[in-house]
Amino acid sequence: MTVAPPTDAALALIEFIDASPSPYHAAETTAALLEAAGFRRGDPTSVAVAATGGSVRGVSVTGGSVVAWSAPRQVGPTTTFRLIGAHTDSPNLRIKPNPDVQRNGLAQLGVEVYGGVLLNSWLDRDLGLSGRVAVRGDGAPVLHLFRIDEPLLRIPQLAIHLDREINDKGLLLNKQQHLAPLWATVGEDGTATRFAEVVGEAVGAAAADVLAWDAMVHPLEPSRVVGLHREFVSAPRIDNQLSCFAAASALAAVAGSGDGGERAGGDGPDTVTVVVLFDHEEVGSTSDRGAAGGYLSSVLERIWLAAGGDRAGYLRALAEGCCLSADCAHATNPNYADRHEPEHRIALGGGPVLKVNANVRQRHRRRLGGAVGAGLRTGRGGPAALRQPHRSGLRVHDRSADGGRAGHPHRRRGRGHSWRCTRPGLCAVADVAAAPPWSSSSADPPPAAGRLKYGSGTYWLV
Repeated sequence: MTVAPPTDAALALIEFIDASPSPYHAAETTAALLEAAGFRRGDPTSVAVAATGGSVRGVSVTGGSVVAWSAPRQVGPTTTFRLIGAHTDSPNLRIKPNPDVQRNGLAQLGVEVYGGVLLNSWLDRDLGLSGRVAVRGDGAPVLHLFRIDEPLLRIPQLAIHLDREINDKGLLLNKQQHLAPLWATVGEDGTATRFAEVVGEAVGAAAADVLAWDAMVHPLEPSRVVGLHREFVSAPRIDNQLSCFAAASALAAVAGSGDGGERAGGDGPDTVTVVVLFDHEEVGSTSDRGAAGGYLSSVLERIWLAAGGDRAGYLRALAEGCCLSADCAHATNPNYADRHEPEHRIALGGGPVLKVNANVRQRHRRRLGGAVGAGLRTGRGGPAALRQPHRSGLRVHDRSADGGRAGHPHRRRGRGHSWRCTRPGLCAVADVAAAPPWSSSSADPPPAAGRLKYGSGTYWLV
């Protein structure tokens, strides 16, 4: 049997995901990728002051959210914004503030469901811990990231001998009662190791100095290229770290080519090219650094002002720019084909998907949608248009693409360029290579396009 070696893009995606067990780690992994490509970390003003050359390239991290940009040193009357948005968070189980529980001689941790978790997928797996912890510092708390890639936790499923009807009636899990992972036995004196002790040791702090945490469990199986012909990537958090990886990699490639934020060889508009990766999409995006908050609009305006623009020009640039919200689409599961839209089948390995929804859960303007379709015709059979009859989560564009506090909608908007994947964690190697916004073998870009380069392809950011 001959097996093709995995593509460089697939291996790079695997490395990205395995380095990012939490949204905080995903944000840091993204920042490190961009810093290696010459981006300067900091706020827009300090980045602009320190910049050299013809463009300003910066990256700003706030918790689990990231904004990265490549902009001209001086914006002008034709400069516009081009944004790609994605999200760093994935459904998982979060550790409660008072997590230590003892039952029947076993020490357990109290967890809370975050996002739309497929509960049974967390059973009978070795689980580690990761996230962010606040410890007492000199005058103010200090935040540390931590990850423990050891099999500390396990959520045991009830044995079939005690649940004979499970295969006929299905698995029913009580989120409060059945999901508490066990991690130790209780000593003869009735005590057990506390969570604060473990997380404190992970960051070099005493348990008494641990003030708070945003901690979560993560599976320990490494991401892999799988299948008879190694055609699939099996990994956790593909939704939506695949989009994060693709957007950040494309922006890094732009910086290396000299096309970012400047006139793309004279054939594209001067743009402020932005990648924004939000936290908290899986729970509605309503936090201060979610897509519905003011985080993005604040950073965008500061980028604009640091490049010599004024507020009137900023509002114009928003109105004339566009935002692409990138996420994952559900590939048609052959075992449950009846659950999918019958005339809109989504095939693994078939390239990008444009999501459309009559109730405007997936939005795009007709003019931009036509440009997207023209630029996507590189996958097997061309791009798929996914009619989305079911309600999905709040996406990046639903609030942020309208300019946040500016309240001025973009004239052209790309909705959801999504990559075909199954949930919770399988996508096609071929789609990883096609992951950046959209590619074209044609020398002619879609109208009003800026150019991104990634790998061996050229991608047009409309």
